[in-house]
Amino acid sequence: MKTIKDLDIVALTEDLEASHFETKQIIKLYKGQGETVVKEFDGSAFEVEFSHQDGTIYAMETIPATKLMLLHDELVESVGAVRR
Repeated sequence: MKTIKDLDIVALTEDLEASHFETKQIIKLYKGQGETVVKEFDGSAFEVEFSHQDGTIYAMETIPATKLMLLHDELVESVGAVRR
């Protein structure tokens, strides 16, 4: 099983409250939101950057590994021969 590392794309496994990056207002981050890991803390927590499609950051939060799921965009492993 692949572990989370810097620059990986992850998704939240539950809803979380966060602080808006600029206004500091409380915002809601929803289960399934996918964003980029920018820093790892001993594999137990990760700094995750949440941004709009134009790249504008709206939140940056330290999130425990238990609340993140690694997203895959390529084949991770083969499970056997092709059946025909």
